[in-house]
Amino acid sequence: MGRNVDAAARVPLIGFPRSPGTPPVTVERWTGPQSHHGPAARGTHAHDFLVLLHVERGHGPMRVDDRAFDLGPGDVLLIAPGAVVTPPDARVPDDGATWAVFFPVDAVDPAGAAPLVSWRAHPLLAPFAGGHGGAQKLTVPADERPAWRAELEALATELAERRDGAGDAVRAHLTLLLVRLGRLEVDVPGALADRPVLAAVFDVVERRFAEPITPQDVAREVGLTPGHLTTLVGRETGRTVGQWLTERRMREARRLLVTTDLTVAAVAGRVGYRDPGYFVRRFRREHGVPPQGWRRGA
Repeated sequence: MGRNVDAAARVPLIGFPRSPGTPPVTVERWTGPQSHHGPAARGTHAHDFLVLLHVERGHGPMRVDDRAFDLGPGDVLLIAPGAVVTPPDARVPDDGATWAVFFPVDAVDPAGAAPLVSWRAHPLLAPFAGGHGGAQKLTVPADERPAWRAELEALATELAERRDGAGDAVRAHLTLLLVRLGRLEVDVPGALADRPVLAAVFDVVERRFAEPITPQDVAREVGLTPGHLTTLVGRETGRTVGQWLTERRMREARRLLVTTDLTVAAVAGRVGYRDPGYFVRRFRREHGVPPQGWRRGA
């Protein structure tokens, strides 16, 4: 993948900020000398969500996984989860305008129960798996750029106004944007076909996340030492097996809290936590609110 593993281990990993009842998508338009914001740190960082940058006008550099990208009008830069991003300059040039869309995988398929890295094979998300390393650059033809801007503006408006049905509308606009992306010329590899061990790891996570398993159990099932597993998964995804287990459990917990009347203790048991108190503390740490607060907010 060309990623510097030691460097990846030193940079902060940014998680997508979630709020109950709020669509997990952020859209920003950076213009003139204003600073970049969004759910990402200034300076070198990695993140656990997908990023789409679309340059409306102007030029600017970006470095992802030690690879430099020179971005110009019409360019789209796709950044995969776990990639190490180094913005050389945190400010947009005076004549520049760039759209930034941040979203986790479940923003596209909130009820999806496929393995955690299935986004690489998802028909709408596969372009993010193309190129070399954690990013690739595409270019929108000039005659299609007005439609791209209209879709981005509609998505931003729905997020800003938060009217009734905003969640469905945001997902619809994001889907249409990703359909447009998929129609560009994209170099998509064979998803996880060339990484069977990694695919096996996430298959174990998917099949057994509801059990009280540990990363050591995952390593044992795929025939790796815990140290080798940590290196492999960290290099390819930017996260540990333990973090992926927690992410999958929290995703199921959010679904159960919103769609069922199960008690918090029952939800804890359904997602692999024997101790309901530990589950509550873990949920609050991940989301900023306890499980019952998430249920009320959603």
